Amino acid sequence: MAAAEALCEAKGLRFTPLRRRVLELIWSSHKPVGAYALLDRLRTEELGSAPPTVYRALDFLIEHGLIHRIERMNAFIGCSHPGEQHRGFFLICGECGNAEELESEGVSESITASASRHGFTARDMTLEVTGTCAECRRA
Repeated sequence: MAAAEALCEAKGLRFTPLRRRVLELIWSSHKPVGAYALLDRLRTEELGSAPPTVYRALDFLIEHGLIHRIERMNAFIGCSHPGEQHRGFFLICGECGNAEELESEGVSESITASASRHGFTARDMTLEVTGTCAECRRA
C-alpha cells in the first residue's frame, strides 16, 4: 500500500478508498482474482456494488502499474514492481491457481527481436506460462 500511496502522491492521483480496497483485495492472495469476486466482496463492505465502478478502479490500477491482468483467467494480480516500467511474465499453477510474476529482460528481448525480424513492432506483451508449482508437485 505504501508504494501505491507514494506513486499516487508523486503523480497527483487520487487513491480513493475504493481503489485502495480493490488493491488490498487483489494483494490478499497469490491467486488472481476476478472482477465479479471483487464485486461480491465489496458489496458486503458497502464500498461499491456497480460493475462499472469496480472496472474503473481496476483500469486505474492497471494504468498506473499497480496490478496486472491475467488474460487467460480474466483475473487480476498485484504487480511485484509497482510503478516501475518492466516486462514480466507469469507462472500460473494449474493445480492450485497461484500465480507468480517473474522478470527476465532476456525473455522480453528475445520476443521483441523475433517480432522485429518479422517486421512486427511489439508494444505490449504479457507472457503467461501454465504448469505445476513446486508446492503442488511436492503434494
